[in-house]
Amino acid sequence: MIQRVLVVGGAGYVGSAVTDLLAEAGHEVRVYDCLLWEEEYRKPHAFVRGDIRDRDRLRAHLAWADAVIWLAALVADGACALYPELAVALNAQSLAWLARSYDGRIIFPSTSLAYGVSDGVLTEDAPLHPQTLYQETKVAAERHLAGRALVVRLATLFGLADSMSRPRFDLVPNLFAMHACTDGVLTVHGGQQFRGFCYVRDVAKVMADHVATSVTGPFNLCTENERIIDLAARVQRHIPSTRVDVRPADRSATGDVRLDSTRARRELGFQPRYTLDDGIQQIRDLVASGRLKDARSPRYSNEAFLKVHPLSQAFLSPSHSPSHLRGEGENVGVGSKSRGFADGHQ
Repeated sequence: MIQRVLVVGGAGYVGSAVTDLLAEAGHEVRVYDCLLWEEEYRKPHAFVRGDIRDRDRLRAHLAWADAVIWLAALVADGACALYPELAVALNAQSLAWLARSYDGRIIFPSTSLAYGVSDGVLTEDAPLHPQTLYQETKVAAERHLAGRALVVRLATLFGLADSMSRPRFDLVPNLFAMHACTDGVLTVHGGQQFRGFCYVRDVAKVMADHVATSVTGPFNLCTENERIIDLAARVQRHIPSTRVDVRPADRSATGDVRLDSTRARRELGFQPRYTLDDGIQQIRDLVASGRLKDARSPRYSNEAFLKVHPLSQAFLSPSHSPSHLRGEGENVGVGSKSRGFADGHQ
């Protein structure tokens, strides 16, 4: 069934992959995004530049949509620690409003890190023990959406979403592969801890496949559980010149987060196609190609980017109709395909 799908936050890492898959499946796609990380929207999908705190404006686009994939968030522990009030507003309060204001299909990404560390393999029935503000806001959002949405609890993502969008080098597999290419050294703290990992386009496919279904509830999405030291060894196999520097574990590098995705495979048809090796090779080839001016630029890390480019007061405290976005993308338009991230926007 063809759907009208609003992808809120669709210019980001996961959004770049999911919009392409939706369009390939024949759905009508509209992206609503404030372009926090990008200078312009460069894809051929209908695009609205807007802030999710501008409720009146967003409500009109929700009224158009049969389904919404809600990806807008201040993502990662460090970014949320920099702007805690903004994190609560974007990651939690906006979902409370969505649950009250929208009756259509909702798909929402949460984080598997909210389980906390555990000695065993975690299923969806395991209790949540969020340890950071980012994790707490995701758990709060899940509660607001309980019984209303398909919630996917994501393992640490890796790989490239597509050939145009901003890559992320603040995700451990991508970070390791980038550092192996640029520095030749990987620093591993402890290394015995397990983490779950999943390829970004495998996550996007689950979302795109379920815009017209009615399944709800939380589902773990994880392709592989791997020790960090073994992940480093896999990077070495693909980039043999790499040296691994193992240091004592700090507090954040102890304990396991291993995920069971049996429920997602059974009920969502989750069939991941890509392995960690595929993602490592993608990052290796991207960095080797020279298409990025500087792979170590803060642009490719959420926290590092916000430290170098602090958010304006106008963004942090917008009016009901945010003036910092008015005049840009006021009506639904089509993004330009003229450039990709390889042009070196820093």
